[in-house]
Amino acid sequence: MSKVVHEFTATVPRWQPYVTPVEIDKATPEQLEAMQVTPSNKKISAYVLTLAHDPESLKVRSPLFNAIMYGRGGLSSAERELGAVAASIVNACVYCAAVHASRFNQLTKRPEVMETIFAAGTQAELEEQHQAIFDFAVKLSQSPPAAGAAELAALREVGLSEVEILDLILSASIFGWANRLMHTLGEPVAD
Repeated sequence: MSKVVHEFTATVPRWQPYVTPVEIDKATPEQLEAMQVTPSNKKISAYVLTLAHDPESLKVRSPLFNAIMYGRGGLSSAERELGAVAASIVNACVYCAAVHASRFNQLTKRPEVMETIFAAGTQAELEEQHQAIFDFAVKLSQSPPAAGAAELAALREVGLSEVEILDLILSASIFGWANRLMHTLGEPVAD
């Protein structure tokens, strides 16, 4: 029997949708086309198969998500993942936090950063650059107007360029949306 996962972890749980996902062999041509734009040489996730019920939205969502999280230049991939984790902590999205903490760990080989975040939540104390990135993404996720001039100045003080700051805003913001979809459409479970 599966149990819902409530604690933050870098171990990625299984995501179980409430809505029956599209079955590949029964998918419409539009659904198949929309799923092909997802970047994966792995199996298509239950999440994408669930989103495929609305192929028009999925066809737009996947390239946007990929451009924000995997685009070249700007903020490093690990720092984008840190922004995603911060947003997911604020939004209590255990699944997204796990996926992006795991990716951060793979990219940096520094699991202690995520361990610190999961132990202290939004009050985590990190090294200077990670702290500025994390704090900004937390404030942006809690209340966008709270991420103001002082928070932007802190990002500039640790050396982030305008393009890197924009990438951070985009990575944290898309997770405000993605976390809500994950919560509404399913839940993380451990088998």
